[in-house]
Amino acid sequence: MQAIAVNEYGGNPALVELPKPEPGPRQILIKVRDAGMNPGDRQIADGAWKDRVPGTFPLVLGADVVGVIESVGEGAAKFVPGDEVFGQLLIPPLGSTGTYAEYVAVTEDAPLAKLPNGFEGAVAATLPTPGGTALQMVTSLEPLSDKTALIVGAGGGVGSFATQFAVNAGAHVITDARGSETDRMRSYGADEMIDYSAMSVTDTVRRAHPDGIDVLIDVASDADVRKALEVLHKRMASR
Repeated sequence: MQAIAVNEYGGNPALVELPKPEPGPRQILIKVRDAGMNPGDRQIADGAWKDRVPGTFPLVLGADVVGVIESVGEGAAKFVPGDEVFGQLLIPPLGSTGTYAEYVAVTEDAPLAKLPNGFEGAVAATLPTPGGTALQMVTSLEPLSDKTALIVGAGGGVGSFATQFAVNAGAHVITDARGSETDRMRSYGADEMIDYSAMSVTDTVRRAHPDGIDVLIDVASDADVRKALEVLHKRMASR
């Protein structure tokens, strides 16, 4: 089968030929239909996670997947051939279940679910990593009801989900995104939109909320914004 992999940390990802995997006991073989791409894939290839999570070479990249169960190993009963599934296969050793490949074999207990009827596969492949990350962030800050939350980087993958989760949790949400994203942020239920390319996020928040805000969710790694906003409210939680 064909896959995209690196042969060493820091190497350039390349298209390679690898043996088609076979499902072992309690494993399933997925024929990959769509694979999501995330910044973490590049970080893994560069070795940023090597001291925390072991990897194996050739290290096949990718974690988010949509595919069809082609076959199952002995004792596997959770899925049957033909089932459409999606999920996140960020399983050690990293590279052993990479989704930038035509096939991937993985334990049936991996974080996978059946694809809902009528759900577009390419959309589902974008959900697991950014959606799961955002959900963990917002859940860790609850209860958010009646709190004011600023989401820095709201226009990105994680930020888009975090905006929706925070709105659903009852927060008054301020989004920091490009002006071209205003309508999309509004459709998510955001209460205030700041165009960071046209105005100072810090000054705008300070004017609108002189007594401070309650929560800052920063998914853009903007240390200057975080530092400036930490003075706005003593109870602010920074993530």
